[in-house]
Amino acid sequence: MPNARRQPLAAIVFDLDGTLIDSAPDLQAALNRVFANTGRRSLSVEEVTGMIGDGVEKLVARALDATGGASGGDELKELSAWVSQFLDSYGGHGADLTRVYPGVPETLKRLRDEGWLLGVCTNKPQAASIEVLEKLGLYGFFGAVLGGDALDGVRKPDPRHLVATLEALKAAPEAAVMVGDLGNDVRAARAAGLPVILCRHGYARVPLEELGADAVIDHFTDLPAALARFA
Repeated sequence: MPNARRQPLAAIVFDLDGTLIDSAPDLQAALNRVFANTGRRSLSVEEVTGMIGDGVEKLVARALDATGGASGGDELKELSAWVSQFLDSYGGHGADLTRVYPGVPETLKRLRDEGWLLGVCTNKPQAASIEVLEKLGLYGFFGAVLGGDALDGVRKPDPRHLVATLEALKAAPEAAVMVGDLGNDVRAARAAGLPVILCRHGYARVPLEELGADAVIDHFTDLPAALARFA
């Protein structure tokens, strides 16, 4: 529980998609570019929103399932080829339609100015994460960004992904909090011993109250007040 923590909080690790940014429109556009002229139907942004959160392979696999499934043969090889095409389609276009959620830049600046160490732990690929953060003017707020392919075979909800982000920040789990929007964020935080705050504006597929977070915020600007609960 927060009142049993051994160190004052000093670090915040954020999820990316659904927490800091609404990236669904660009993910939808990239998938539909890949599927164009293949006989597969286009996906709506609402459909793609429900596919986000477990890394690019899961995103593409879910998109394939929703548009007719694999064509047969070596499914792993086929998925790998589709993933490669998706990454080519998404690269350079990850911030075309993506938007920062209201209040994010101002709140990150406030937290940084107060002395918090800020990091990003996301299942989005590393290169794409950095590219999007840079284009949206957020990258400079963070001392560490670890994407879903930054560690060999390790990504949320594996707590090692979160712990590695904290190590890059030179912060201890006992002095950190996780901010996200999905069950993966809660599971990773719990396994690493961190309290977790969820943002209601994200991509959760179930009511946030069912995920067992320590706090749920309606607006990103509510984050400082929520953090004060763990002080």
